[in-house]
Amino acid sequence: MTEESSVKLHGSWASPFAMRALLALKVKGIDFEYIEEDLSNKSESLLKYNPVYKKVPVLVHNGKPISESLVVLEYIDEVWTDPPHLLPKDPYLRAKHRFWAAFFEPLLETIFKTLMTEGEAQKTTLDELLEKMDVAEQGLKEIFPNGVPSFQEQKPGYLDIVFYSLYGIHEAADEMIGTKFLTVERFPLLLSWVTALKQVPEVNQVTPSIPKLVGFLHFLRQRSAPTKA
Repeated sequence: MTEESSVKLHGSWASPFAMRALLALKVKGIDFEYIEEDLSNKSESLLKYNPVYKKVPVLVHNGKPISESLVVLEYIDEVWTDPPHLLPKDPYLRAKHRFWAAFFEPLLETIFKTLMTEGEAQKTTLDELLEKMDVAEQGLKEIFPNGVPSFQEQKPGYLDIVFYSLYGIHEAADEMIGTKFLTVERFPLLLSWVTALKQVPEVNQVTPSIPKLVGFLHFLRQRSAPTKA
């Protein structure tokens, strides 16, 4: 693959942000080279291509880097214009999908705080997360008035990808907090959405194994725990 026509993605297997770019490339059927980054020992290429944030993902197209996962998703959809499209063509629907993606974006920090804490601190952040999810459960009915699609006749799009990057590994979160937080009783739409996405081959290809992810999260929790005097 020549540099003039090359597509490379710098990512990390445990990064939900990198998962977004990886899934978008696979859904669009784009040939690319994947470069796994060790975020504890970042490569010179990553630091060169993303000097501002020094994070993954970084998409390098024809030698030109694009950073930040939501920006990468839109870039992919604008450059590779053949279907499937990540964003709807209708401007109003496109705006709605961007709105809900923006709503989900800060929840990742809340999810991470929940997974990294225990006891009362965990309960506080979990309650905050569940309240936000209640809002999404009701509000997303305007996006899915007839229920969540099966994805048998369509590929995941921009909003699907952003949502899945947060909740696709909910089983790992369940194990970390000791209870199921994405229940059918409270979140029938959200649970049916993530369940439908799990049936998509490209989604399964980018989803890390739950045991591996749980082990990684336990490692991060231990590392972030305050040191006892």
